[in-house]
Order: sequence, then C-alpha cells, then structure tokens
Amino acid sequence: MSCSIYIHIPFCSRKCSYCDFNSYDNPEISPLEYVDLLLGEISATAAGFALQPAATLYFGGGTPSLLPPAQIARLIAAVRQSCGLVDAAEVTLEANPGTITLESLQGYLAAGVNRLSIGVQSLDDAELRLLGRIHSADAARAAFALARTAGFRNIGIDLMHSLPGQSSAAWQTTLREAIAMRPEHISAYGLTAEEGTPFAAMVARGDMLLPEEDLAVAMFELTAELLQQAGYDHYEIANFALPGLRSRHNQVYWRREAYLGFGAGAHSFSRAAGYGVRWENPAKLAEYAAVIMAGRGIDKAAPISRREAMAEFFFLGLRLTAGVDPGRFSEEFGVAAEAAFPGVIERQIERGLMVLEGGMLRLTSHGLLLANRVMQEFV
Repeated sequence: MSCSIYIHIPFCSRKCSYCDFNSYDNPEISPLEYVDLLLGEISATAAGFALQPAATLYFGGGTPSLLPPAQIARLIAAVRQSCGLVDAAEVTLEANPGTITLESLQGYLAAGVNRLSIGVQSLDDAELRLLGRIHSADAARAAFALARTAGFRNIGIDLMHSLPGQSSAAWQTTLREAIAMRPEHISAYGLTAEEGTPFAAMVARGDMLLPEEDLAVAMFELTAELLQQAGYDHYEIANFALPGLRSRHNQVYWRREAYLGFGAGAHSFSRAAGYGVRWENPAKLAEYAAVIMAGRGIDKAAPISRREAMAEFFFLGLRLTAGVDPGRFSEEFGVAAEAAFPGVIERQIERGLMVLEGGMLRLTSHGLLLANRVMQEFV
C-alpha cells in the first residue's frame, strides 16, 4: 500500500475560541507519554500493512512545535523504520509563533523536517487578540525570520480573513505584508463559526458579527488577485504556492489517495478494498491511550459505498482549481459523470459555476466563491 502519513499532536498553549480541531490546553497525559503511545501505534499499525515508503509526512495539531525536536526526531525515525520514507519526502511541521526558537527550528531541520507551516493568522495585533491567539504580529514576523535563519527554504503561512469588524483595507494590508515576506506557500481561509466552538456561540448570541457575504466575497477575490499578481499559483480554493511548491501532502486528501493517520482523533483512508475504507482513532486522550495500550487497533472502520465515493470524487476534487477528469470518473465507477448526477453538471455550467475545458471539469472563478453550494449538489 502506497500512502502518506499524518501524525496528530493535540497539545496547545491555549485553545482558540474558533478552533474545532481535536486539541487540548490541559491534557490528561503528558506530551512525552503521548509520544510513546504514538511510537507504539506506528509500529503496530505498520506491521498490519504491506507499506511502500511514504512520499509525505505531516505533523498537524494542535501545536506540534510544542514538542521538542528530540521527540519529533524519534517519531520521524519510527516512521522511517516501520513505514519508510522516500528520499525526497516532504516532511511538514505545523508551528505557532511564540513556541519556536532558533535552536528548536534548527533541531527540527536536523531531525528531518523540511517544510514548516506557521500559524500566523493575522499581522494585526487587534485581530490576533480577537482570535485569541497567544502571539503578537511582531512575534509572527520574528517567527518567519527565525525559520529563514534556521535554514528552512520551504515555509508556508496560514492567514485568516472575514473576521468580525475586519475591513477590506485591513485585510489588504496583512496580505501585502505577507506577500513581501515571500513565503513559498500561503493559505488564506475565511473565518467560519464552527458548530460547538465558543466563537460559534458568540456569533449565535450576537456578541460577534461576521462580515456580510458581499464583503467576504470581496476579500476572497482580493486574495486571489493579489497573490496571483505576486506569482503565487492558486491551486486550491484557499491555497496558493510559488511554482513547484504546492503542499504535496494536502493534495493527497483532495485526490482521494491513501493516507495513514496516527494519534488521538486521527483519520486514515485506504483504497485497498472496494471504493475505500475510512477509520479513525478515539479523539479523547484517555480513550486513545487505552486503545493503544490494549493493542486493540482499529475499531471504527467504515467501508465507503460506491455512491459516497462518487460524491467524494467531486466535492474533494473540485477544491483543486485544475478540477476533475470526467474520463477518470468513468473508468473508476463504470458510469459517465452526467449519468451518475443527472442534470447537476449541466446546471452548474449553465449558471457559470463550472466549465469543461481541456477535458477537465473545474469551477470557474465565480464557482470558487460558491464552492460549498456547488459541492452540495453532488452529495
């Protein structure tokens, strides 16, 4: 089985009010105990698969940069030994400003990390306070500079727009400064009120007001315009990269390729049987620890039906600006896309939301703005 690997590090200095990721700022087990559990899971899981060396390894969170380099090195070594990594593997570590030093960054680089994803979110102190981030704008700038000094030549930064009270001019200021920093990759997400988060509760009460849709659309359009003018390739709805420096790992998800997830709440996907199988680890740390220590392994596997796989082909693949290949759809499912989704594709084309060009079905610039609505048509 050829796959990519994701390792979840669920620890945070402080959980942000808008975050719905599986993360803890007051964990039941220590980071070092958690690393030992991960090492056990990696070894046991790899023994159950005939694995080819992985092309990508991604440490996500949470805040993986809360783990010292020595622990990241142990995990990378375990992956190399149990699963294998190709020589030119992309190894990404998510890091937050305020949790890294020049010494730690040099340690991550020496351990085998070759791509850094920094959670900047904003370069405006008032916006960072609103988001509940622990760092300042100056700390974000310093983190990026430290990463360059340490020797990282592939750095991505995450930014957020459509914040409560944010103007288009304020977003443009952050965006232009980010471009001037010249990271290899920029992710620019519109803030959403995710169900179950404190931020969503504040929005529901009227304590926080998200921008009107017209303003959010204007910010999205401004993002694409400025980044493309600066030489960034708009390759996914919210992701932009300098030529040849797209996130190889994230493209695995959008293309429905296989991946193994290790850690609390991590998800995995295999194409080995039928139309694929997904499984997930327990999200709560104590439950995850109990499962790993008991050697129970996978206990939430869910085979994917043909219909689900057909829907995923579109609502994942259409996130990529290159679009999807209807010929590949026919080969994989034995039916034409138009027959599988009667009238859906034709309607989207008539509305100017999709286009068939060069043998690929893709979202238009207007379709990218309304991507969630378009993708619901395939569910």
